[in-house]
Amino acid sequence: MDITVSGQQVEITPPLRDYTLEKVGRIQRHFDHVITADVVLHVEKKRYTAEANVRAKGAVIHADAAGEDMYAAIDLLTDKLDRQILRHKEKVMDQHRSG
Repeated sequence: MDITVSGQQVEITPPLRDYTLEKVGRIQRHFDHVITADVVLHVEKKRYTAEANVRAKGAVIHADAAGEDMYAAIDLLTDKLDRQILRHKEKVMDQHRSG
């Protein structure tokens, strides 16, 4: 899986990049057909947000989350992505079983 991390109004430090790559990389354990993930981190005043677009076989999944710091926003984002990936996987498996 190819993961890109970029920032708007925030500098992406090596520890922040490593943390993001580790957390977002975990979504592949649920669904093997994930192709790419684009993660964008934002800061506006005291609001930290993280957005992701994940390309998987048969779908493009979008999620965003806001937190009190950047690491909390990344954690919330990966939780949302996990739920959406699992839902997509169930949908794909149901289509194969019924077809």
